[in-house]
Amino acid sequence: MKATRTTRHSLHGLDPALDRRAALKLFMTGVAATLASCGRPPEEVVPYVQMPERETPGLPLLFASALPLAGYGRGVIVTSVEGRPIKIEGNPRHPASLGSTDVYGEATVLSLYDPDRSKAPYSDNRTQSWSAFEAALRPRLDRHRAKQGEGLAVLTGRITSPSMLAQFESLKRSMPQMKRYRYEPIDDDAIRNGTKLAFGRLATALPRFTDARIVLTLDADPIGAGPEQIRYARQIADARRAQVPTNSLRLYSAEPDWSLTGALADHRVALRPELIRNLAIEVARGLGAPLEQATLPDEIRRFAAAATADIQARRGAALVMAGPRQPAEVHALCHWIDAQLQAPVDFIASVDPDAKSHNESLRTFVSDVRGGHVETLIILDANPLYNAPGSLGVGEAIRAVPFRAHFGGFRDETARHCTWHLPLTHALEHWSDIRAFDGTASIIQPLILPLYDSRDPHQILAMLEAEARSPTLDIIRNQWKSAVSEKGLADWWRQTLHDGVVANSAFEKISLPTAGLPSLAPVTAAEGFTLALASDPAVFDGGMANNAWLQECPKPFTSQVWGNALHVAESDARALGVRDGDVLQLRHGEATLEMPALISKGQAAGVLSTTLGYGRTDAGTIGTGIGVDVYPWRNADSPWLIDHVTITRAGHRAELLQTQHFFDLEGEAEQLQPRLTLADLVGGKFQVERPGGNPPTLYPPSHDDTYKWAMSIDASACIGCNACVVACQAENNIPVVGPDEIAMGRDMHWMRIDHYVVDARPGFSPTPCMHCEHAPCEPVCPVAASIHDSEGLNVQVYNRCVGTRFCESNCPYKVRRFNFAGYADGQEYGNLGEDIAKAVFNPNVSVRGRGVMEKCTYCVQRISVARRAAEREGRVIREGEVVTACQAACPTQAIHFGDMSDPHSRINALRADPRSYSLLGELGTRPRTTYLARLQNPNPDYGKART
Repeated sequence: MKATRTTRHSLHGLDPALDRRAALKLFMTGVAATLASCGRPPEEVVPYVQMPERETPGLPLLFASALPLAGYGRGVIVTSVEGRPIKIEGNPRHPASLGSTDVYGEATVLSLYDPDRSKAPYSDNRTQSWSAFEAALRPRLDRHRAKQGEGLAVLTGRITSPSMLAQFESLKRSMPQMKRYRYEPIDDDAIRNGTKLAFGRLATALPRFTDARIVLTLDADPIGAGPEQIRYARQIADARRAQVPTNSLRLYSAEPDWSLTGALADHRVALRPELIRNLAIEVARGLGAPLEQATLPDEIRRFAAAATADIQARRGAALVMAGPRQPAEVHALCHWIDAQLQAPVDFIASVDPDAKSHNESLRTFVSDVRGGHVETLIILDANPLYNAPGSLGVGEAIRAVPFRAHFGGFRDETARHCTWHLPLTHALEHWSDIRAFDGTASIIQPLILPLYDSRDPHQILAMLEAEARSPTLDIIRNQWKSAVSEKGLADWWRQTLHDGVVANSAFEKISLPTAGLPSLAPVTAAEGFTLALASDPAVFDGGMANNAWLQECPKPFTSQVWGNALHVAESDARALGVRDGDVLQLRHGEATLEMPALISKGQAAGVLSTTLGYGRTDAGTIGTGIGVDVYPWRNADSPWLIDHVTITRAGHRAELLQTQHFFDLEGEAEQLQPRLTLADLVGGKFQVERPGGNPPTLYPPSHDDTYKWAMSIDASACIGCNACVVACQAENNIPVVGPDEIAMGRDMHWMRIDHYVVDARPGFSPTPCMHCEHAPCEPVCPVAASIHDSEGLNVQVYNRCVGTRFCESNCPYKVRRFNFAGYADGQEYGNLGEDIAKAVFNPNVSVRGRGVMEKCTYCVQRISVARRAAEREGRVIREGEVVTACQAACPTQAIHFGDMSDPHSRINALRADPRSYSLLGELGTRPRTTYLARLQNPNPDYGKART
């Protein structure tokens, strides 16, 4: 009897009538099914590097793929451990990533394991099945097909996938009256309309910044967040690295609020957005355009004269570009200016094949619904009820459609108002293809089987066409058969998957007629305030608002996290008596909005600015209720600028969460981030403290066994994009602490980007652990948890740490982080403690528990991998073999890492550079992390870089 009781109760939840053998068989079947759900897909996926065909437990595999952003692809290399994607880095073969990443690419793995993802079809307030949905959809499709598709509509975002576009064409042939609409909230309508106005046809301009020596940006931010950020940032950084003034790129920027490009510029002016048109007119007049003279403030007129003279002197190597907030007429004028300058700009056919603008397409959709022409609506991976312009009434239109099916990754704002919600697979779970903004195509490989009962977009389109259900892999392969002969398809396919790029798929350059001069009249400044909108540098358009890494990623210039704010010019704040955190009420017509103020030095007077992507009501556990939603204020005719805004004080305050608090350092900031001009460097006038020039010390001399690791960071190349911050978080299992902990100053990032203002110009300084040779943290630790290893790294022994925090108090760089709570072990923020969310952890890095100190380790796990490989082959670690996570992510290659024991290493050359300096080097800490001073190239005829 005792044995019987043990058998029956040892395996909980099983039928007592089962014998032990049958019970164990069922139990192991369940275990195997669970493990299989986290495995790789059954189809062949090709590793990026040569690896054993059979997976070795614990060893990572790397696969090339691509990730979408605003409909365009960026090439990535995904690290997978035992079928579990854990890290994303850039694909060096892909022209849109060039081996680097951005914050959105790095954070994609966390979105994959988001517990709030949709898990099954949903309708009538309950979970349903795909067969139930198809049973409801099939008779409707039969009726539409009988009427050649009349009444059927599909609403999507931007689509550049060749296979999906081919499926839509096939669907259109079978149902020619079917309507397809598209809308992307971060649109480029003004840019596209500008090319049509200038050349009479749709085209895409691709500036060659590496060939430019003078660039004037008019409310444009080519290195800001977006699909082009990595490529353009790399080109601009490379063009500015030449240490001869005539060969280095000089940047001019005119903008209403701060952008990453404006922060990098040699000359920058703050100007109301409507007056950017006048500045463009004056530049065109300087090149001979017969336009009416525009009124500009004296300071702006001097700026225009200097920029115009500079670009005239550099014909063939100068270009002028406008940003998406400017109207199409200004873009057309910039094309005319570039034509006069013979600017280094190439043109290709538009990668986005839709001729209609995004807002025009959405306006047509609303009109068709109101006219009764839409009976069945399929919304594919879009959320228009949240992010459509409020002036269009899209929500009312969608709710008026009798049958509404929403396909998406989350039950978001649009899904809540649809008849059906169906889960879509994640980009790392399915096959597809996608084009970059220059047309380069990539194959998207699945890295893991779908975690939930979801379908991919190709399966959805096949369902609408009622065709035989081919596997998605066959759909993608068949699309590319024409690219190569049938005989060589297998080899071509494997090579394409390996490289992550379809060879020779970039769009070819096209010839356009001479740009016409648009009819453009000057304007006067609008009365009242103008509200300027922009995509958010953390959550972009809000689609990734439920990603905790992005919510806790500090924004450039302000270090704000977990929300957005209303940026107010310093002069306007003084006039209104406003301080940071005061809530302001905005009014535009009948619409009102309340937002906390954040004073911005260097913003144009009369301009208010904020970012989109917040105020979600159905984002998920992480993103719901964070920040303020500004989408309802957008107007389809002018989605980025709202004029005639009035503001009043609401009479109360709101807490602004920032990870860096700013102080007026006056002249001290220049000591923290020294700057020099190219003329100073060439003349030998600049002198900084050398890394080796340190005062006497009582520290014993250090003795390194084999390697002497060190890092050098080029302040000239850092654009403050935060890719390194999120890459470090992904690589090292750094926890998210949430807004309450942030409010107490308890952020956990190992890498941060400090902001310094010198001569009214912001600068960015990535700050990891300095790995000081004379580390102040070490002698104060009572348990020797902070020590030096044999290769010169300042390491933290977690199982010794008792949490005295003496080391943190003694660190002059404040780079140590203390686990006040079990952020990754029992006290996680939001839903990050669920089992599926923990699948993102890197198995090569320990997950720290509560009560220990942690900090940057120079990615010691990567050093260890390289060391073991070198030892197996009986050699030393080669130059460039160890690449830290922050270094790999950096779009501008501002971070370098290497071995000081090799006299020929690049790290030694950088430390010997005349610009090299140590942060707080006068303290005698002898940091292994050093910097290169920020280098500027101002126009000597214009005066100082300060404007």
